[in-house]
Amino acid sequence: MKYQILTKDGRAKRARLETVHGTVETPLFMNVGTAAAIKGAVATSDLEQIGTQVELSNTYHLHVRPGDQVVKAMGGIRRFMSWDRPVLTDSGGFQVFSLAGLRKIREEGVYFSSHIDGRKIFMGPEESMQIQSNLASTIAMAFDECAPAKAERDYIERSVERTTRWLARCKAEMERLNSLPDTLNPNQLLFGINQGGVLEDVRIAHAQQIAELDLDGYAVGGLAVGESHEEMYRILDVTVPHLPEDKPTYLMGVGTPANILEGVERGVDFFDCVYPSRNGRHGHVYTNHGKLNLFNAKYERDERPIEEGCGCPACQRYSRAYIRHLLKAKEMLGMRFCVLHNLYFYNTMMSEIREAIENHCFARYKKEKLARMQGAGAEEGE
Repeated sequence: MKYQILTKDGRAKRARLETVHGTVETPLFMNVGTAAAIKGAVATSDLEQIGTQVELSNTYHLHVRPGDQVVKAMGGIRRFMSWDRPVLTDSGGFQVFSLAGLRKIREEGVYFSSHIDGRKIFMGPEESMQIQSNLASTIAMAFDECAPAKAERDYIERSVERTTRWLARCKAEMERLNSLPDTLNPNQLLFGINQGGVLEDVRIAHAQQIAELDLDGYAVGGLAVGESHEEMYRILDVTVPHLPEDKPTYLMGVGTPANILEGVERGVDFFDCVYPSRNGRHGHVYTNHGKLNLFNAKYERDERPIEEGCGCPACQRYSRAYIRHLLKAKEMLGMRFCVLHNLYFYNTMMSEIREAIENHCFARYKKEKLARMQGAGAEEGE
């Protein structure tokens, strides 16, 4: 791996990351394909067309179905889903949070009941690394606990201490796996995850601890899980400066266009979120003049594309009226068009952000972007 900061504009970084599966330009948004597929009938060929650099998939979900051994037998996740660019796999740690009713946390790891069929699953640091090694992703995430943002201090402190111990185990297991002769990707990278809820002192101390492990990259996890946007930005303000600047920084599971702009301003390289695909499947589409709900009756005879001048496959050919008809008729094609548009919007915004940092005008770009998106109200023209 080679990570190079090309230029900075304030704390915003414009960088390049070279991996065994290709070079990516940051800041970037990773398109979320939880089960090795983007929800909304979007294929990897579509991702290439709309400028996706990194695809993100989920360790827990792929372990449950079809099974990581199946994916390994098929040549790894990139070959399995016919994607020749980098892939990041999360560790399953977020499911420790999201499947709280189906798991028990112990020092050795986490005991789950499958959300599909109820079968018992155990996942600890070593198991998470083994699964991700079988998936052969470009970047593996360390196994952690994503504690609720508003949990009591005593719980968060104990959780973070355990996450630190788990991280050391992840690093040792990843090094072992990468040395094995049958490992599909012996150059798999490992990113550690900073936790600590909204407690500044815990966040800072944890960032300093994990920085000493000299990992390939570092993520800020446990945000966008119940705290306010202001609290999220405050935690980024105090935490990111204590993570190694010469390594990629990843803000996990965030977020809205505004969240991303605020994160970039604070030195974040990598982002991911289900918003663009989830909102698209419900007919909500992003534009530079606000978010539109295509189910609204006012679009019934609207001949315009979702956004004038947009280069996405939907806007190049189809009208709001037609896409609204598809959505109302429950045709999958309507969801597909909306998801494609939203992902294209996010990827294009990241390209604009990189250009603004290069030209040292990011603050102005951010201000103007937010003013355009928010100034028209919740919907264009309202």
